[in-house]
Amino acid sequence: MTQVNMLEAKSSLSKLVKDLEQHEEDVVYIARDGNPVVMMVRIPNQETASRFGIAEGQFTVPGEFDSWDEEISEMFEETI
Repeated sequence: MTQVNMLEAKSSLSKLVKDLEQHEEDVVYIARDGNPVVMMVRIPNQETASRFGIAEGQFTVPGEFDSWDEEISEMFEETI
């Protein structure tokens, strides 16, 4: 965590952003008169942030995928 005043943030914005991009800082607070008023954080890479549906279209599910397996059914006969 880093806290900088407005003037420093204006003059070193590129460095602060670079520090966030390179994970040297998790958050940068920008302060006015010593009081934090803005929190600057890195936006996660959208391509890696969500993995849901990543394999869409890469394979097909066999038609019998949802059919009961008799051996498995017998193993759990009491609980099903």
